[in-house]
Amino acid sequence: MTYNGLLATFPKEIRFFIATFVVILSVGFFTGLLFIKETESTTPAGIEENYLGNEDDEEATEMKFKKGDREMLTIVHTHILSMSLIFFLLGGLVWISKAPKKWKLLLTIEPFLSVILTFGGIYLMWIGISWFKYVVIFSGTLMTLSFTGAACLVLWQCLKPPKVE
Repeated sequence: MTYNGLLATFPKEIRFFIATFVVILSVGFFTGLLFIKETESTTPAGIEENYLGNEDDEEATEMKFKKGDREMLTIVHTHILSMSLIFFLLGGLVWISKAPKKWKLLLTIEPFLSVILTFGGIYLMWIGISWFKYVVIFSGTLMTLSFTGAACLVLWQCLKPPKVE
């Protein structure tokens, strides 16, 4: 079965539908990143403070408390499930776009590894393995780059006119 470049052969209306989905998915994804910035979780210290609290910091301008067991399990559970679904759907669209197989593998497999490393890393940091905050930043950055690359690839191939052969 030939699937490389199949996306460009879809009727214009279906490609527009897919492009609209990817745009809305991207709005949701990047809104999540704005939330991370708002909670000051973009630095190792900020991640640690967000999940472990800052009760001992007398200079803190906003008091934060360590997340409870149920709250952490809810955060990890919902993010792993929802992000897996997001990357599965986007990955399916990547596989029917026209691109080298190695790039497709990178854009579709890496995000799953990053989801586990990011949210598993947050949990491991929360239970006391504090150096995982660096893994969380690294894997979260890779996840964002993979999402952006995959979304751009799909959008570009949905919106460009197909070549007549």
